[in-house]
Amino acid sequence: MTDLSPYGPWAVIAGGSEGVGAEFARELAGSGVNLVLVARTPGPLESTAARLRELGVEVRTVATDLTAPGAIGEITAATADVEVGLLVYNAGANTHGRAFTRGTLDGFASVIDLNITAMLALVHHYAVPMRERGRGGILLVGSLAGYVGTSTEGVYGGVKAFGRIFAEGLWAELREYGVDVLELVLGVTRTPAMERAGLNFDVPGMHVSEPVDVAREGLVALPHGPVHVVSGNEAIVEMRSSADRARLVAGTEKVMRLLVPHD
Repeated sequence: MTDLSPYGPWAVIAGGSEGVGAEFARELAGSGVNLVLVARTPGPLESTAARLRELGVEVRTVATDLTAPGAIGEITAATADVEVGLLVYNAGANTHGRAFTRGTLDGFASVIDLNITAMLALVHHYAVPMRERGRGGILLVGSLAGYVGTSTEGVYGGVKAFGRIFAEGLWAELREYGVDVLELVLGVTRTPAMERAGLNFDVPGMHVSEPVDVAREGLVALPHGPVHVVSGNEAIVEMRSSADRARLVAGTEKVMRLLVPHD
């Protein structure tokens, strides 16, 4: 097990109740790092927190929608009396996966608020004291969607591309101050959220990652930012760097129609 205690004494995990977020929490708890878990649904959040307390760490919970007014204030208030050495932002779901002309501006705005606005607010709040202390870590969970646009992921892919470029810039800014920054790029992962979205995990040739493996790999890669692609997805990233964008987008669209149910 990787020693994660240098990222303590407290870590904040946004999207920490299930899937990859809960596995990040378990790994950190195993190194004695106390946790503040943030998620929208209280039930799974409290269930995960109870299991983690059995490992001997303190766990605080904040049940809130990160896009709601006052949500950032709730989280920062919950950590006002502790030193946060690590922020994991694992809350960037595609909450409005629709073709742009069939969706609503409010729906797409929620995707932007979750993946950009709330993320920036939390990173700024915790990164400033990390820089001043000369240690800490910021781990942003990204997606292969950030490398190509498709008909139902034009906005989501755009915000994920922003997240990757932002992580690179933040890494360049903070590395000389002893603060590690990483965007962990996920592919298809067998999480409850992806299962609820109806993803077809049986597409021939599709690499499917397990949450525990993703979390462990991400935490090992954290000191070596700025971007790490989860193992098994490297060839996809290379392919999506092609200059022939029309061919790439058309081909990816075919795969997405097999992977994700469409109207």
